[in-house]
Amino acid sequence: MGKKQHNGKQGAIMIKEWNVPVLLGVSSGYWRGCALQAGVRLQLFTVLGDAGGDVVQVAGSIGAELRATGLLLDALSAMGLLRKTDSGYANTDFSRKYLVAGRPEYQGHIILHHHHILDGWAQLDEAVKSGRRVNRRSYGAEVERESFLMGMFNLAMMIAPQMAEKFQLVGRKRLLDLGGGPGTYSIHFCLANPELTAVILDRPTTEPFARQTAAKFQLAERIDFIGGDFNTDPIAGGPYDVAWLSHILHSNSLEECQECLTKTVAAMEPGGLLLIHDFILNDTKDGPEFPALFALNMLVGTDHGRAYSCSEIITMLERAGVVDIAHHVLALPNDSSVISGVKKRIES
Repeated sequence: MGKKQHNGKQGAIMIKEWNVPVLLGVSSGYWRGCALQAGVRLQLFTVLGDAGGDVVQVAGSIGAELRATGLLLDALSAMGLLRKTDSGYANTDFSRKYLVAGRPEYQGHIILHHHHILDGWAQLDEAVKSGRRVNRRSYGAEVERESFLMGMFNLAMMIAPQMAEKFQLVGRKRLLDLGGGPGTYSIHFCLANPELTAVILDRPTTEPFARQTAAKFQLAERIDFIGGDFNTDPIAGGPYDVAWLSHILHSNSLEECQECLTKTVAAMEPGGLLLIHDFILNDTKDGPEFPALFALNMLVGTDHGRAYSCSEIITMLERAGVVDIAHHVLALPNDSSVISGVKKRIES
């Protein structure tokens, strides 16, 4: 898999030059986010669909006040997500593809998830002072779970085919998808490798969605599900000759991550391939920008989670008995990347 590598300072500074207009634009950036989230929550883009409509039609469809609906439609038009004409409003090609519910590449679920965590971000100063997660308003456990799972599924559907192409699993037979949720990566790794079977290990509440999704891809016979909490339960179903951990480490403390990786490696065959996909920081932890900001998201939303640097993950892997470690910086959304390694073979 190549020699051990550390990432440098790629993406450390997204804004090349700060000035007052840029500063105020960043400070008020949540305005645009809230406008987008409101449009999705109210299903404005879905109501407009392919045909479009005027403000009276839209307000009537969503059960909203006429003047306020017009203000939101105008703001979304100013943002370039809608197109305003003499006859009313219409989706842009982009909005029609990504913001109309039911379309294959719909991103509304992850946008709703961003809305659900917004209240926590508004209390970031309190989280920094206390060093603990904050209490935020609840939209209901089932609603929040659905938006998160569907959001992760839709995002992963865009990334998983690239991963299956990048990391060839030819000759490998059994994949562990740890915390795999709906199993999007299991699906695409299995599609790319006809001899591969997979096991998703995640909380029992995820199982119905995961099995339904595997069945849609005619993979029910090759993708199994084990319900449990990998932080407290043993990793069952092994041995595995490949393990995939996508966005698992950032929810846990350094000690919990080490224990998780040690248990994962113990459940693997010697020579097994371990792949970690996450928002990975550079070794000075000041970039890339999204992983650094995502660490704050973990601060307000979890007890001990954060983003980890490349060197921290490499050290944990080495302690777990992993060799041939390499960091793969890929052209992926939000500067996520992959660290790979191989379980050390038993010397004869």
